[in-house]
Formats: sequence, structure tokens, C-alpha cells
Amino acid sequence: MKTALIHEWLTTRGGSEKAFEAIYEEFPSPVYTLVADRKSLAGTPLEHAEIITSFIQNLPLSIKRYRSYLSLFPYAIEQFDLTDFDVLISSNHCVAKGVLSRSDQLHICYCYSPVRYAWDLYHRYLKESGLVKGLKAYAAKRVLHKLRIWDVISSSRVDYFVAISEYIARRIRHIYGRDAVVIYPPVEIDKFEVESAKEDYYLAASRMVPYKMMPLIVNAFSKMKDKRLVVIGDGPEFKRVKKLATKNIEILGYQPFRVLREHLMKSKAFVFAADEDFGILPVEAQACGTPVIAFGKGGARETVIPGKSGIFFDRQNEESIINAVKSFEQKQDSFDPFVIRKSAEHFSVDRFKKEFRRFVEKKIESFFS
Repeated sequence: MKTALIHEWLTTRGGSEKAFEAIYEEFPSPVYTLVADRKSLAGTPLEHAEIITSFIQNLPLSIKRYRSYLSLFPYAIEQFDLTDFDVLISSNHCVAKGVLSRSDQLHICYCYSPVRYAWDLYHRYLKESGLVKGLKAYAAKRVLHKLRIWDVISSSRVDYFVAISEYIARRIRHIYGRDAVVIYPPVEIDKFEVESAKEDYYLAASRMVPYKMMPLIVNAFSKMKDKRLVVIGDGPEFKRVKKLATKNIEILGYQPFRVLREHLMKSKAFVFAADEDFGILPVEAQACGTPVIAFGKGGARETVIPGKSGIFFDRQNEESIINAVKSFEQKQDSFDPFVIRKSAEHFSVDRFKKEFRRFVEKKIESFFS
């Protein structure tokens, strides 16, 4: 069977790219993507892959400003000629699933989420981008309206959806009216070690974009002057986060992996306030034997075990976080770092590869028999 792989863009190495790399290692095939930055692929499994890009690659500032061409994404993804392939595997959080296929081609989509800024984050995205009123706002709303229509239509081009969590499977069912099997994404558990001698500080780490709620965490700890918080990450909200920090809060900004790893290992708990589709960092914290204090919604409900690997707070507000920290400190001696590590091992890269390969091979066998 000739296989083609499709991913939206290859310009940075985030969680979806790491999952796509694992898929590529199991099914090494030509890769189709809207734009690719070869420099960002150095040292990754995709470094020597055959990569075919769309016409967007040749547009001005395409590598850094590809999101500016959002209105062209559906048209661009449909221009890939995949007629020579038997099996299509798309890795989708925007438009990858929308490639054109024939009825005798098997199309499996590994879905991180239906495009969030067109659906569940639509109103928040417009507010945070200052696109509520005016001509620019009208243009953005029109683009996203058309994207929603195309997104639903193109979902019929997929034979089987695979979701990264039960949370996303419910969203796929709600938006596309399709069922999805859940295969949790790969987390590089083996890069982390258990540290049982924890130090007296909490850790928050994330890219500083609005839905990650980093200012909320900092505000909560600014009211707990006796608690030390270390914050790692960079992004559009970095200046705001730094301005909110009090003396008990240390803002480190972007840090290389070794520094993040060390802080994950040594922190007494990892604080996570996002409503996340899955959430890789909470799993990485658990791989270090570090308990997680998480907002009890979204993917965290599937990766954190209350009382064994962490605790939840029920609202995205300062009071909930403060109460959760107090509750954690009453129970912190009951958390066993090695039990916490064990719970993280369920999300390993090897487990993902085995489950995904088994699923694809089973569908190939039934589809072409």
C-alpha cells in the first residue's frame, strides 16, 4: 500500500509535530504540508523526509506569517494531487483532513481538535485579537464563517477519525457528527527521571497565550506571599505576566529543555490552569514524579488521577487556585513520586506507536479486503 502523510505546517516543533514524527516513523512516506521550514526539522525524524509544500510556501513571509494566509488554507490543501496513493493519513488541527480523495482510498485522520479559533474559541479569539468591530473584524468573521462551513463539509472526506482524547472525541461528534477512536498522543517519558527530593516551590510553565491562563496563576500566587512560584515560558502575554509578578514569583521566560526538565523534577507541584485538549506538560511533570494541580476540565481529566497524581480545581479563578494549593499542602505527603511516574507511563511514545500502527493496519485490512 502506498501511503501519503498530511500535516498543516512544519515550522516549529510542538506537541502535534512530535505526534506526527511518531506517525512518520511508523509509516515513512511522502509528507504534504502547506509550508515547511527545513531548518526546524534538523535533528528530527523528518530531517530527510520527502516534503511537498503548497503554493503558500512561495508567498511573502510564508514561514513566519503563514497564519496570515488562513483564508487560502482550504484551497491550498485541496491542490495536493494524491491520486497515486492508497492510504492517506492526515494529522489535523486546522485543514489537513481536507485533502481530496477518492472512494477507493482509505483516509485516516489523527485529530488534535476541530479548528479551535473557528469553533469553541471563536468569540474569545475575536476579542483577544481586537476584531469585534470594524472592517477588519467583518473580514475576519467572514473568513472564519466560511472556514466553519468548509470544515464540516471536508470532514466527510475522512473514513476514520482518531482523537487525542475523549474530550476531543466529544468535540468531533458535536461538530462533525462523527465517532472517533481515542489514541492518546506520545509523550517522551524516557527523557524524564523521578526526583523524590522536592524543593519548596511550585512551577507553572507554558507558552504565554491567553487560553493558557498564566496571568491567572501569577495573580493567585501574588496573594499567597508565603508560597514560591517559578514561571517558565514566553509568548504574547509575557510582559503582562512579568508585570503582575510579586517578590515571591520568579519569571524565567523561555528556557531550554534541560532547565525546564530540572524544574519539573524538583518542584513540589506543577500548576496548570488551561482548558487543554490533552496537555503534554502535566504528563511530563508526572513523569518526574511531580504532582499536578490542574483545572478540572478538558484533557487534564484524562491524564491526572485525583489523589494519586494530583488534584483538581473547578473554576478558572484565583480563589479556586488558592484553595487547591491549600488542599494540596494538606495532602502533599501522601503523593508517592514513583506511583505518579507510573501513571505517566501510559502515555509513552512506544505505546502510541503500537496502538496507532495496530489501528491503521486493522483498517487497511478491512478496507481493502
